[in-house]
Amino acid sequence: MVDRYVMSIDQGTTSTRCILFDHSGRLVSVAQREHQQCFPRPGWVEHDAVEIWRNLRRIVPEALADAGVDAEQVTAIGIANQRETTVLWERSTGTPLGRAIVWQDTRTGPLVDDLGERPGNDFFLDRCCLPPSTYFSAPRIRWLFDHVDGLEQRARDGDVLFGTMETWLIWNLTGGPDGGLHVTDATNASRTMLANIRTLTWDPELMEFFGVPRAMLPEIRSSAEIYGEARALLPGVRIGAALGDQQAALFGQTCFSPGEAKCTYGTGSFLVMNTGTELVRSRHGLLTTVAYKIGDRPTVYGLEGPIAVTGSLVQWFRDRLGLINSAPEIETLARTVEDNGGCYIVPAFSGLFAPHWRSDARGVIVGLTSYITKGHLARAVLEASGWQTREVVDAMNADSGLALKELKVDGGMTSDNLLMQFLADVLDVPVVRPLVAETVSLGAAYAAGLAVGYWPDLEVLRRNWHRAAQWMPDMDPERRAGEYTCWKRAVERSMGWIQPHHRA
Repeated sequence: MVDRYVMSIDQGTTSTRCILFDHSGRLVSVAQREHQQCFPRPGWVEHDAVEIWRNLRRIVPEALADAGVDAEQVTAIGIANQRETTVLWERSTGTPLGRAIVWQDTRTGPLVDDLGERPGNDFFLDRCCLPPSTYFSAPRIRWLFDHVDGLEQRARDGDVLFGTMETWLIWNLTGGPDGGLHVTDATNASRTMLANIRTLTWDPELMEFFGVPRAMLPEIRSSAEIYGEARALLPGVRIGAALGDQQAALFGQTCFSPGEAKCTYGTGSFLVMNTGTELVRSRHGLLTTVAYKIGDRPTVYGLEGPIAVTGSLVQWFRDRLGLINSAPEIETLARTVEDNGGCYIVPAFSGLFAPHWRSDARGVIVGLTSYITKGHLARAVLEASGWQTREVVDAMNADSGLALKELKVDGGMTSDNLLMQFLADVLDVPVVRPLVAETVSLGAAYAAGLAVGYWPDLEVLRRNWHRAAQWMPDMDPERRAGEYTCWKRAVERSMGWIQPHHRA
């Protein structure tokens, strides 16, 4: 009998990866290529969508060759993608109309400030459950309409298509200008500020407000269903799933029950909790989002807390301060001291994300005395990730009415045992790392495999999940409470540094 595999395409912020998984959820082969990061102006971040498609055309054959697998052995393709990144292209030729505007890009700041005043946050929260932010796609489309001559009219005439990265890749995989499918999934649609989060349809009032015509928007489909067959790269192979990367990580961590949560620790960090089929509108500074939708089953919602700076604080400590030579050294340095010596670092380099959402905040170091050494600073760097996670978890517990019982973690920072133990200590719950670290790719593969029957149900996927490491809480409750109070006082001191007329 010929072995069959599921292919996962993870189109991320810095690179695109292609991974093959077998029936046990084991990684069989991986191929990866980075793409250029373009910074044409301060606050602007762009990608070349053609380069990303070209990279995918190169890595798919590499992944197959590395595993010794023929395309006919691939039973389905699942795609995970960097969310909110906005691509506009010409329907007739497939040529992008400029570079893709990346989710990190802040050029829409003045427009977003205006949206908060007119018509006010509740207009958006009632429909898409998202506050106006430079984070999301709709303000980027509006910005492009306002700055590219004739673009809005061309979109209204049906000549221009919009998509996030999974839409762009599916369109090219299924034929491009020659009949390519123009689709997105519910998780990505829920991050545009254009979709009604309850009906999972494009919202007429939101489209009218932003001036975005329906003709340019993709069809919204579930996260796991057969969208169609590939015509390029893997002819005849079914495309069975698409999810935003953080939702894919939640799925790969098999967080299928309300109250289960994962946090991905990378440059920034993203904590997502499954809240079940009932939509929970956040009152404590989180984002309500679609966690996933499997076929015609009820939509599963989630609460998300994005943290802007975690791993990048370690990079700053290494590259800007020069106190370590490599990222792993920070744990060794931090272990030279018993605690932070009363020092706290709030890494609000360009504002604070969840649960504060304060663009006027800037980074601060507080509690400095002549006692403080670089070891204490290293420890404060690591602890900043723990305390920021604690703030988000507190908000999630308050919003959901569910008490977090365990946090599943993934991402590069999970190799730091000191940080993982500190997380368990400040959250007062077990912190667990899975055996398969590639949870984003695995989640996309799982969803695609479900769509084509490669895996029969969610319980089989749960049985595939295996624990690699676990950290149990071991901190005195009085110390935990006291240090958390100090952290919150430090956060207060980071706010109000930047006045509205001077954004930097």
